[in-house]
Amino acid sequence: MTAIIELVSRVQQIQQQFGGVAVRGASGSAGAFASELTAARSATDPASRSAGTATGGDVVAAARKYLGVPYVFGGTDPAKGLDCSALVQRAYQDLGIKLPRIAADQAKVGTAVPSLAQARPGDLLAFNTPVDHIAIYIGGGKMIAAPQPGENVKIQDVYQKPVTIRRVIADAPAAGVPAAVRPEALRGAGNLAGVPYADLFTQAGAKHGVPATLLAAVAKVESGYNPKAVSPAGAQGLMQLMPGTAKGLGVTDSFNPKQAVDGAARMLASLLKEFNSVPLALAAYNAGGGAVRKHGGIPPYAETQAYVPKVQAAMAALGWEGTP
Repeated sequence: MTAIIELVSRVQQIQQQFGGVAVRGASGSAGAFASELTAARSATDPASRSAGTATGGDVVAAARKYLGVPYVFGGTDPAKGLDCSALVQRAYQDLGIKLPRIAADQAKVGTAVPSLAQARPGDLLAFNTPVDHIAIYIGGGKMIAAPQPGENVKIQDVYQKPVTIRRVIADAPAAGVPAAVRPEALRGAGNLAGVPYADLFTQAGAKHGVPATLLAAVAKVESGYNPKAVSPAGAQGLMQLMPGTAKGLGVTDSFNPKQAVDGAARMLASLLKEFNSVPLALAAYNAGGGAVRKHGGIPPYAETQAYVPKVQAAMAALGWEGTP
């Protein structure tokens, strides 16, 4: 069956290559539709960027535009239907990145990611041996895929272990901030000399495996190092924990700096493990993990969009050393 699928797909690819010249100007043709769709997206959607500036989050955003398109075996025209590899190819193509047409070939591009725990939004998840299905990871154990006949392009759980995970592009640091995207890229303790509660950040960071500079930067942005701060939404203390969140973290007094920092460190450690991304962990700290999972990246909330680079900038100001 896999051989037949690949044969049909390759025949369609050849037909497109040689037949495209004849139909390119025809009204309603696949070529015309794709050109118009791409042009419209480029003009109206900030997520449509050049290959040199695209991120994994952009890939997810591009793929989301095809939600609801019916699965069609061998389909490459979103007006009629797409199969799994066509969805992947088109999402990347919308960002100016060319990928092979066949799932088995797409499963060889980019660089290998060791496990789903290290996967980031935009990575390719390939299934079965030989590979006959492929999807785009969106984070939080979810992926976007064109599943099978009778279904539409949709978001679903990663229902089985991928045989390979491939990273085609790497997320760039936020503009103007020398910030690492991946938690494993964090290096150095920074300079917390003179920073209020530096000892608490250092102790909690060591205990939970979270950089002390990250904790200090979060405290700086959240409360300005004020242990008595209360936000209009009811967040409390140095780390601005909501009462319900604090309770879940075992923090009985959010106004107690030691408890607050320890709770925030525990929370950030969990978020870093889940999202394997400093910006996504910060976004989840601000807006909640559910919002990050729902949007497959930093949620489109003005507060959260501003919060993430603020914390990263605060980390840089504390002397944090990182590699992109």
